[in-house]
Amino acid sequence: MGARPLIGVSTYLETAARWGVWELEAALLPAAYPRMVRRAGGLAAMLPPDDPAHAAATVARLDGLVIAGGPDVDPACYRAERSPRTGPPARERDAWELALLRAALETGVPLLGVCRGMQLLNVACGGTLVQHLEGHAEVVGVFGGHAVKPVPGTLYAGAVPEETVVPTYHHQAVERLGTGLVPAAHAADGTIEAIELPSARGWVLGVQWHPEMGDDGRVMEAMVAAAG
Repeated sequence: MGARPLIGVSTYLETAARWGVWELEAALLPAAYPRMVRRAGGLAAMLPPDDPAHAAATVARLDGLVIAGGPDVDPACYRAERSPRTGPPARERDAWELALLRAALETGVPLLGVCRGMQLLNVACGGTLVQHLEGHAEVVGVFGGHAVKPVPGTLYAGAVPEETVVPTYHHQAVERLGTGLVPAAHAADGTIEAIELPSARGWVLGVQWHPEMGDDGRVMEAMVAAAG
């Protein structure tokens, strides 16, 4: 059996996390992410925020990259005024993940953006975000679900050709698409639910939902196949 593709997954950086008797600063990643990677045949490596200058060298050691979900992207990253509905900035994570994204796009390393990761992919390509969207995160702290319909002929449709109900929890979304990006799926209300970059050197997809919280592993399986 050959080596499993090494898939880097970005993480949270929290000022106070608790385990046992400890309450300390911690790099965190929900266990659903490495489980999703493992089920798809990959090996997950956590990538906590670091100096953006090291991003290119980091990506060069990976077979694939996942930018995980998390806090709102700082509107300063896309030159917008902050809405009162936008959450506190995570500037260290924004800078690190934008550098990882750009390194992956430059080198052709397969890339999957999840929720915030999709939004940050759009920003990395020059796009903007809707800072508050109703109906996509109805109960605080509880994942919802709604249908998404693939755009025929896209990378996403190649992996998931039919309309599916996906696990969702977000209040921000793509506003203006970044350069070269195209919609790959939509919600019933017209919200762009997946984006991809046909001109990229490698496999590039962003999904607005949280595939790690569901049972459908086809998106991650397609990404790991591209990485392998």
